[in-house]
Amino acid sequence: MIQPLIRDIRTLPPESQEITVRGWVRTKRELKNLIFVEVNDGSCFGGIQCTFDRIGGLAEDTESVLAAVSTGASVEITGRLVPSPSAGQEAELTVLSVKIIGDAPADRYPLQKKRHSLEFLREIAHLRARTNTIGAVARVRSRLAFGVHEFFQSRGFQYVHTPIITASDAEGAGAMFQVTTLDLEALAKSGKPPDYGKDFFGKRSCLTVSGQLEAETYALALSRVYTFGPTFRAENSNTTRHLAEFWMIEPEMAFARLEDNMTLAEDFLKFLLATVLKDNAEDIAFFEAHIEKGLSGVLRSVMDSPFVHMTYTDAVAELEKNANTFEFKPFWGCDLQSEHEKFLTETVARGPVIVTDYPREIKAFYMKMNDDGKTVRAMDVLVPRLGEIIGGSEREENLKALEERIRSLGMDLEDYSWYLDLRRYGSVPHTGFGLGFERLIQYVTGMANIRDVIPYPRAVGQVEF
Repeated sequence: MIQPLIRDIRTLPPESQEITVRGWVRTKRELKNLIFVEVNDGSCFGGIQCTFDRIGGLAEDTESVLAAVSTGASVEITGRLVPSPSAGQEAELTVLSVKIIGDAPADRYPLQKKRHSLEFLREIAHLRARTNTIGAVARVRSRLAFGVHEFFQSRGFQYVHTPIITASDAEGAGAMFQVTTLDLEALAKSGKPPDYGKDFFGKRSCLTVSGQLEAETYALALSRVYTFGPTFRAENSNTTRHLAEFWMIEPEMAFARLEDNMTLAEDFLKFLLATVLKDNAEDIAFFEAHIEKGLSGVLRSVMDSPFVHMTYTDAVAELEKNANTFEFKPFWGCDLQSEHEKFLTETVARGPVIVTDYPREIKAFYMKMNDDGKTVRAMDVLVPRLGEIIGGSEREENLKALEERIRSLGMDLEDYSWYLDLRRYGSVPHTGFGLGFERLIQYVTGMANIRDVIPYPRAVGQVEF
């Protein structure tokens, strides 16, 4: 039988039943004839207190083992689960025996009983999940990931695995990591240009920036699909909001318009917030106490509020009324900045906002043109405290219009011949959006730096572990 986790043990009635706990020591303290060891196995935020009573007569070998127990050591402790006299916990373990599985010498173990900066923890990313903060982030991340699948599977969406290596730039921005087996060092010495015909794939290939285009092909066969996987951007952005490797959630719906997309995005976000508030209450309480005051109130407000709909033109008009308050002056045609998005949510709408109908010049080639010839049927979901959290659009289903758009941007039609086939054979209106998973986790936890919500961050100059 698999050993029960501490999260399960904590739900048992404290009726002196004998229990074995395995985990890592968080703290050890002595008080007269009592020794208290808190053990945590990561299955939940709280651990379990194990009490050693010398008056009760500890065995000599237990005393010697206890002397070697220190923070970070892995242990196996057997005892009786009894009601706890201490506040904040219903039960504790009165110890019968203890065994050290793996020691953690106090003079070398980097995670001692004190506060460590998040900057320091990034330097020891292989150990930081043992801390309260990063452990709570990991549990929230896990629950949200499961929630993504719950939401879409319950609504008839099929999960599609889109390729990580591709020859197509889904965004048309060119910020992609190249994948090659060519001898770059030899090429540099020769001074010759690379011959991609001799490369592994026979043409220039890169890591994907999005699974959207491939997801569209499956949506136009299976009606509703979603991707959830790693994506890559070679942007030289050393900020708290950017990663070179991150996870994206991208649903696509056939026979759907922008209005359907907005409804799906709102329902999706509210579902995930409700899920994490219910199932990770202990972790969220920690984040609210130590990371972001009022966090749960903000999340509940978004969950309970109807999302305000506003066109880009109306949004800019609101921003221009208060132009002097912004570092970046708003004007029609500008890409909305984070300060603009926060103003719209926190001051204008006082809640979540969906901005639609953006200028075509600042949006991707695949977005459907409005009748005005100037704007596209795009949407961004903005939330208080963060700004944009979801971006999406209705896709251009008209072959001629899409070909003209690709040409106007100087892109090669041949590179997208397979994508254009969707408009040649059985084209239908379709729509979808993208949600950066790490941005969502940042929002839910209040963590300021995106590098603290992914196990091993990949950013400019950072590829350790």
